[in-house]
Amino acid sequence: MNALRDRDTVSVAELAVEHGVSEMTIRRDLDELAQQGVVRRIRGGALSLLLRGEEPPFGVREREAVEVKRRIGVAVAALIADGEAVVLDGGTTALEVARALVGRRLTVLPLALQSVSMLAAAPRVRLVLPGGEVRQGELNFMGPLAESSIKALRFDTAVIGCCGLSAEHGLTAHDLPEVAIKQAAIASARRVIVVCDSGKFARTAFGAVCPISRLDVVVTDPGIPPEERDALVAAGVTVKEAE
Repeated sequence: MNALRDRDTVSVAELAVEHGVSEMTIRRDLDELAQQGVVRRIRGGALSLLLRGEEPPFGVREREAVEVKRRIGVAVAALIADGEAVVLDGGTTALEVARALVGRRLTVLPLALQSVSMLAAAPRVRLVLPGGEVRQGELNFMGPLAESSIKALRFDTAVIGCCGLSAEHGLTAHDLPEVAIKQAAIASARRVIVVCDSGKFARTAFGAVCPISRLDVVVTDPGIPPEERDALVAAGVTVKEAE
């Protein structure tokens, strides 16, 4: 996926050498991406079907930076006290936060069906569900019903994912209905925690959610660019690097 973000076509032979695996392994990976509509297979490689500003499918992102996202999830859970009311965004990193919250005593409003499923059997979690439509593929709640559900409540903490984060452009997301949901969640919470792996600092998505000055905490990994970390701190944002 990183290669496809940088160039339109990828070669089986080149990827095999780059990653130190067999060409058969690369072919299987490309075949799987083709089934998800990310690439079209061509002789000796694959052609990217993603627009530059388009988000890869959830199933693809779920397999990227898996251990980093797990550590971020654990770090975020440590920042949340028992008894809090939490609105939990959708996305693959937020799903790891949900996983880390399973044993906690909390009230949680998840904004994606994956987290609903994760927390449904949690013995001490009071689960509150928003209304609205469900975005195909991502399984996020969206639309005016979801927005009004969020706006009718008040939360101690909003845990928000993103497609891009930078001092210049702030928090950004690819999907415009998702922008409105994130903004509603941020407006309804006393504290905003953003979760993102360091790769998000190199990207800016189409929809602007909020400037960095609206954030309270950013939980990421040690790969965060130093200049971005300095800009966040200068804006009064606490940066936590999940080891």
